[in-house]
Amino acid sequence: MLELAGVSKRLGNEDHIRDVSLKLERGSMNILLGPTLSGKTSLMRLMAGLDQPTSGEILLDGKSVLGIPVQKRKVAMVYQQFINYPTLSVYENIASPLRVARVAKASIDKKVRHAAELLRLTEFLDKRPAELSGGQQQRTAIARALVKESQLVLLDEPLANLDYKLREELRQELPRIFSELGAILVYASTEPSEALLLGGNTATLHQGRVTQFGRTIDVFQRPADLVTARIFSDPPFNTAPVTKRGTKLMLERFVIGLSERQASLPDGDYTLGLRPWHLEIESAARLSAIEGRVSVTEITGSETYVHLQVAQQPWVSLSHGIRQLDVERTIPLYFSAENIYLFDASGERVLAPDSLAD
Repeated sequence: MLELAGVSKRLGNEDHIRDVSLKLERGSMNILLGPTLSGKTSLMRLMAGLDQPTSGEILLDGKSVLGIPVQKRKVAMVYQQFINYPTLSVYENIASPLRVARVAKASIDKKVRHAAELLRLTEFLDKRPAELSGGQQQRTAIARALVKESQLVLLDEPLANLDYKLREELRQELPRIFSELGAILVYASTEPSEALLLGGNTATLHQGRVTQFGRTIDVFQRPADLVTARIFSDPPFNTAPVTKRGTKLMLERFVIGLSERQASLPDGDYTLGLRPWHLEIESAARLSAIEGRVSVTEITGSETYVHLQVAQQPWVSLSHGIRQLDVERTIPLYFSAENIYLFDASGERVLAPDSLAD
């Protein structure tokens, strides 16, 4: 187990990591999810031992690893901007950590060829990195991490330079490959959809702070606060200020009827949250109605993203099929109150959709 206990990293007057506590089990898949500059790479560098925390403790299997050089740890790290040895062949690049560890020649050959097969590099083993595409070079760096058989594998947006098909295949394969080795796998991503595809556990990061950590699907469905909900939503999470009175929510001049469970919340001001795919542009029975002004329509082929202004807030509706709507047109929007989230004045979630009720 890798444990971070109250870890912070401060440079000058700036906090890069703030009071992070995590426990990552062996064989587990762990995603660090957050926008650029949220602290993902900084946290990985602390885990790897490349940087030392300003405060807090980092433990591996109950023993502190602070002060132990990264060269003496069984750690592998792969960045989005891949690093390979330009004068070595692909074979030798993959084999390099095994040669440093003085692994037997026959074992090196077996491990290198197995990794090359998994990552579709067999035909490139005799080439040098300069002769490869960017995606092939990235796969070489991943293969080197694979053969090292590390206790801790850190992947910092490693698939960003790969084509779509290979990226999807590796998203399925990498967690299985490394879990079979019993490694702790940490994977940084800016994409909520990627976190959901990878599964495992997710830690959402905001300004160097972990806002929530748990099973990926639980963090997605039950965000602890509004910050987490916004991090873990693509298209963006729709929000608007509302006022609760009895069995109703008031969103400007629109009235939203509440279920008995929802109505049990105290009256007062809240922030309403709604997923884009729960916002319809066609009427259906038992749906609440509000209005929005169309800003832009994006057609992907099978789906349409309609960007709108609702209560002076930017909203997005995700609909199946092709929808063509005039810009600046005001249209009715429909949703079920069963699908809403509510957050209090501090941003803490106080209500999840009815289907997720505890």
